[in-house]
Amino acid sequence: MKNSTVAIIQARTGSTRLPGKVMYPLDGQPALEHVVTRTTHADSVTDVVVATSVESQDDVIDQYAPTFGADVIRGSESNVLSRFERAIEEYVPDTVLRITGDCPLIDPKTIDRVAGAVSSERADYASNIFERTFPRGLDVEAFTAESFETVISAATTQAEREHVTPYYRENHDEFDIVNVTSDQVFSDQKYLNRTDLRLTLDEADDYKLLEGIYNEIEYDGVLPIRDAIDLVDREGFAELNESVRQKKIWYALRDPRRWREGDRLRAPDPFECPRWRDDRARPRGHSCNDNTTTSQRFVSGHSRNY
Repeated sequence: MKNSTVAIIQARTGSTRLPGKVMYPLDGQPALEHVVTRTTHADSVTDVVVATSVESQDDVIDQYAPTFGADVIRGSESNVLSRFERAIEEYVPDTVLRITGDCPLIDPKTIDRVAGAVSSERADYASNIFERTFPRGLDVEAFTAESFETVISAATTQAEREHVTPYYRENHDEFDIVNVTSDQVFSDQKYLNRTDLRLTLDEADDYKLLEGIYNEIEYDGVLPIRDAIDLVDREGFAELNESVRQKKIWYALRDPRRWREGDRLRAPDPFECPRWRDDRARPRGHSCNDNTTTSQRFVSGHSRNY
């Protein structure tokens, strides 16, 4: 019997730096639609669920995510872990994938490799973010539903409930953890250890880069990540968002010197989340201000007001 894997894409429109970013148009489709489509193309994924909040500003996600091919779970805006708990209760998967809605170039093959680390290596938790060797924006986390029961009962801090998976990293000695590196997905040297690239959507400069990629490359179904990296290198697109930085949240690890064999880690790098920055020039197509969630977007090539 095939291992059932539910991919949970957490998404909301209430970004402080770039409100409504998951609905920003890329090649005529919202960024979130690209995330859903690319996740669906992963062979290991059996169900795709968008987990958003019950806030009215996220009604647009509830309305459109099913048209992208995803189911929707809604819950607390701040307690994101509870959304995952609801999804797991409903779908009863063996393996759970955590993907964020601001990664419109998420790679299906990378998803499969991380998910495979849980099933084939019998890990409780696997990811490609401990020792980073992938571009930012290709982040994937996978964990067993069984191990997540421990997280649900033990994660009590605000950070643990908001960011869903810190408990695995803070308490690594309780779990069998595997790190996936880029050489397990790519064979060509130019795609290895590309931590210099930002292919995620956090700020206006990120949108400029992603918009350039989707405008320049012809593709059928899913834009190949190799083509995206080739274009960025050839045209120097990395300069567009090189000033954007991530803020690190440091977690206390019980024994930072304890290593495990092979790719199994004892002291992962700290979980990283975006830094708040001053207002930046808003990208084309964005007309909302920081006090409203109403902005002009484009869905399937048609202009709409959300």
